[in-house]
Amino acid sequence: MFPGKRHLGSLLPSAEGRRCRRRMRGVSFAIVIMLLTLAACRQKMANQPRYDPLETSDFFADGMSARPRVANTVARGELSSDPFFDTGKINGVVADGFPFAMTAEVIDRGHERFDIYCSECHGRVGDGNGMIPARGYRRPPSFHTAAMRSATTGHLFDVMTNGFGAMPPYGSMIPPRDRWAIAAYIRALQLSQNATVADVPPADRAKLDAPPPSGAAGSQPAGAHGGGH
Repeated sequence: MFPGKRHLGSLLPSAEGRRCRRRMRGVSFAIVIMLLTLAACRQKMANQPRYDPLETSDFFADGMSARPRVANTVARGELSSDPFFDTGKINGVVADGFPFAMTAEVIDRGHERFDIYCSECHGRVGDGNGMIPARGYRRPPSFHTAAMRSATTGHLFDVMTNGFGAMPPYGSMIPPRDRWAIAAYIRALQLSQNATVADVPPADRAKLDAPPPSGAAGSQPAGAHGGGH
């Protein structure tokens, strides 16, 4: 036996090693075939000629790629069976009143939506002193002026829908029923900030002068909340 023959023999590939390498080559070949197949299945529509939104075009005389809607057509989802509910207008003119019954639940819903979408600018009581104008944005008018108190509910709905002045439109964010609920809550705010004793039902007037119940906010002595602040 030649010197080192045993060591050389130990380096020769075993039958199991050869089978393993054949399997690995088969897997690698299958992966390559799969990748080539996927590349061949790429959607041709992804590369077709197209215009991006608002992109110009030299094909049409007005230079625009988008075409105006054909006259008297209605897009899907835009057909209105109750124009007053959908627009706040009757025969194209803003109207007053509400398209459905205003209940306590509806006004509570309007209160919630108002605090979320409106109070940042208009303030929690509708006086226009929200946190956003306090930081430099244009201050909206108070809902408690004579002009705003006489504004129709349709006007309030239309402004929420389409925006007005510095106020952006909220029609895409707030459903119509919630916009009406907010309008109802604005009416409630206007009443609450301009009410008199005569507006309080007689059965409840005695409560106005009644002392606050024990433990109510403001009835505890100074320092009761700790620190004396």
